[in-house]
Formats: sequence, C-alpha cells, structure tokens
Amino acid sequence: MDTVTEPNSALRRWLWFIGLWAAGVGATGAVSLAIRFWLT
Repeated sequence: MDTVTEPNSALRRWLWFIGLWAAGVGATGAVSLAIRFWLT
C-alpha cells in the first residue's frame, strides 16, 4: 500500500507545484498584456 501511495502523493505534489507555477506565469503574462494594451 505504501509503495503505491508514496509516488502518488509525490506526483500530486508535482502537479500542484506545476499548476501553481503555470497559474503564476499565466497571471503575470495576462497582467503584462493588459498593461501593454492599456498604455497603447
């Protein structure tokens, strides 16, 4: 049981990390695009 749950939790942690990173990058890109369109 433990050998199955451990990689699963690690994978879930990786997915969380990648998801948060992608959200941060996407938010930053969206804000920069909005500012660029706002100023021009």
